[in-house]
Amino acid sequence: MKRILLLEDDAALGETIVELLEERGYRVDWARDGAEAADFSFGSSYDLYLLDINVPKIDGLELLEGLRDAEDTTPVIFISALVDLNTIARGFGLGAEDYIKKPFSSEELLIRVEARLIRSGGTIRYGALEYDPLRRILKREGLLVSLGDVQLCLLELFLKNPGQVIDREVLMECLEHPSSAALRVAISKLKEKTGLEFANLRGVGYALQEG
Repeated sequence: MKRILLLEDDAALGETIVELLEERGYRVDWARDGAEAADFSFGSSYDLYLLDINVPKIDGLELLEGLRDAEDTTPVIFISALVDLNTIARGFGLGAEDYIKKPFSSEELLIRVEARLIRSGGTIRYGALEYDPLRRILKREGLLVSLGDVQLCLLELFLKNPGQVIDREVLMECLEHPSSAALRVAISKLKEKTGLEFANLRGVGYALQEG
């Protein structure tokens, strides 16, 4: 079972996030301030940190700096209402892997969490496909399949969420020049190279069809 440490001082939001992640089968420890989060991190091993930035005692940025100084390389996703580019840049500079701006949808949070976790997980098998997220290597019936960065990004999202509708806006974050037309082309190319089938829910998003 994957373990996640959540740092969030908003009680209502924290409860929502914990419930959402636990329903997906994750074990979640919830810290209400940075000092409590530091205690959790020193006493346990986690697969992912979800850190709010503006929290009491030790803010999320200071906490991450301390974790990295202690050679803790656990992936980090910041969740914050802050939109200051300098703050965001500092977070990435300290080693954060992703940033989610409040308010966010439940689907966006789950997709980002799961996409981050599969990068540190083992081989994903789906039908005739075998995908190694660490080396970003895809095989189809044992043969290597060459995919570009955009297609690999989309593939990871779909393989981790088979049968689930993924919002178009989330999928378009994989694109260099996001647009509905570019997304359709990218998914069409992914289908051609992998043999996967995708359902298009017009105006909503796409889903990897199971079976």
